[in-house]
Amino acid sequence: MFRPNTEDKRLTGIELNIIIDVEKDENTREENEVKWDNKVQYLLTIIGFAVGLGNIWRFPFLCQTYGGGAFLIPYGISLVIEGLPLLYLELAIGQKLRKGSIGVWKEISPFMGGVGISCMMISFLIALFYNSVLAWVLWYFYNSFKNPLPWSQCPANDTHLTMECVKSTPVNFFWYRKTLNITPDIETSGSPQWGLVACLACAWFIIFICFIRGIKSMGKAVYVTTTLPYVVLTIFLGRALTLPGAIDGLVYLFTPDWGVLKNPQVWLDAATQIFFSLSVAFGGLIAFSSYNNQHNNCEKDALLVGITNSATSLYASIAIFAILGFKANNDLEMCQNEYIEMVKEITRQYDLKIPDEDVKYDQLVDYLNTTYPEIHSKLRECNLSTFLDQSAFGTGLAFITFTQAVLEMPYSQVWAALFFLMLFSLGLSSMFGTLEGVLNPIRELNLVPKWIPLQLWTGIVCLTAFLISLIFTLGSGNYWVEVFNTYVGSIPLLIVAFFEMIGVSYIHGIKKFSDDIFFMTGKNPSLYWKMCWTVISPVMLMAVLIAFVALEAKNPPQFGTWNPKYELFPQTQPKPYPGWVVAFCVLLCTLPVAAIPIVALYHVVKKATNRITINPYRVSIENSVQEQ
Repeated sequence: MFRPNTEDKRLTGIELNIIIDVEKDENTREENEVKWDNKVQYLLTIIGFAVGLGNIWRFPFLCQTYGGGAFLIPYGISLVIEGLPLLYLELAIGQKLRKGSIGVWKEISPFMGGVGISCMMISFLIALFYNSVLAWVLWYFYNSFKNPLPWSQCPANDTHLTMECVKSTPVNFFWYRKTLNITPDIETSGSPQWGLVACLACAWFIIFICFIRGIKSMGKAVYVTTTLPYVVLTIFLGRALTLPGAIDGLVYLFTPDWGVLKNPQVWLDAATQIFFSLSVAFGGLIAFSSYNNQHNNCEKDALLVGITNSATSLYASIAIFAILGFKANNDLEMCQNEYIEMVKEITRQYDLKIPDEDVKYDQLVDYLNTTYPEIHSKLRECNLSTFLDQSAFGTGLAFITFTQAVLEMPYSQVWAALFFLMLFSLGLSSMFGTLEGVLNPIRELNLVPKWIPLQLWTGIVCLTAFLISLIFTLGSGNYWVEVFNTYVGSIPLLIVAFFEMIGVSYIHGIKKFSDDIFFMTGKNPSLYWKMCWTVISPVMLMAVLIAFVALEAKNPPQFGTWNPKYELFPQTQPKPYPGWVVAFCVLLCTLPVAAIPIVALYHVVKKATNRITINPYRVSIENSVQEQ
């Protein structure tokens, strides 16, 4: 703040009064600004926003799929040259300009105002399906208190459904039939599942309560929603490591396959995973950092959040795969017992001999290979790696694979309730940032009259989102969640992030941005940060975007439909999306980012129109001066 020297004779009394009045106005504005109660609230909020469901059910899957420990190499490189620079940029620009995603980009340049609008639209669309996933989690949490667990047995009063359940396993049946009541394909809507409707209403009501006083109430909620998942994960880890077969799961997870690094798909998935898991380009991080003290060290915050996010992914992977190793060993034991029983049945039927009634599986396999190879070739071989390969991700990990593993654990209701409580807490803290990416721009665009209280228009936004989200409670809801997850949370975020980098580095100016950081932290950003912001990160973002689009164009999009009559037993059957759904997917990719060129074009036309209007007047003035 510039403070005038009252003894400076060059300032008149009127000028002094103006400067003092401006200083008073600025002090009053600072006192009235919304701020975090303390630094801990802020850190917990942005950590909770960054750490979400993807850390639990996508990162472990990628590690397992791409060579275990070898995947950490492209993941770490992507974190350093893509994730951290963009995270630091958003935290710094929001803290310096003290505005949300709309105000920040409008102040950098009116031509970039569309970036903030795109962030708002992306956040709203993501909030729709993300909270629907939390409704599924609440449904399973509610059912976790039943004894026995409802996914542990098949219905006994319907012969047709019982047969389907036995063939597909009770876990699959409860997910696809009882929870989703899934339709044969995406074109068949089906009826609403009223249990899910109730859970969806509860999820949005909880979000509304947490936002009822803005960051004042949300800042209190994060003490629970951000810390609880770490407590539950630690409990799970302690229990998981004591289960038989846990070591097999960890060995399978982290055994490196260095040859997989030659596959370009590994690098693409690593780049997209670190990008999306940090929740950048949503607008929420910019809004949260705008409530900070302007001299907060945002560089340390970015490093802390980025490292915590990646460490959480690794920590969760250890707990998850220890439990999945336990499940795989149980499946292996069941498979071996079935093999032995089938061999005994065959030998009795054909009056053949086996070495011993108590023969072990390995001994029996060796005996059949040498004595009756034609019998062995017709039987299903039991292999531990086969069952470990069946580890799923996404909804499959949470609602199928893990729920089946819980059934084998003592006090399964307790572990099931803890697991889904952890998932809900993770999702809820991520929803805070996502919804803030919607509410903050609405305030900045002055879309709501000032006489409407904060609680009312927050409730209107939550109610509107709830009504739209009812599409995800239909029989086809799971298919639509996959569509939104794949196409809203991918290309639009990459495009927004690219324009953010370009806007700060080349429109705002890297020199000016460096000065802003020096003003806030007392030191200039290092050469590493500048190189990432200006060259490395934009190039990598563009490369990932092009590769992503190329893969989508090369491989027609498909979705897995539940077919109870598929071949020998019920399972998911891949089908291509209908043409109109593909068109809708393209719309989901383009509509949220359409505001970027539209707003830029509007200001170009406006500027050209002003020139045409002003120039004749200016010319007439110049002519009058010349005549005089």
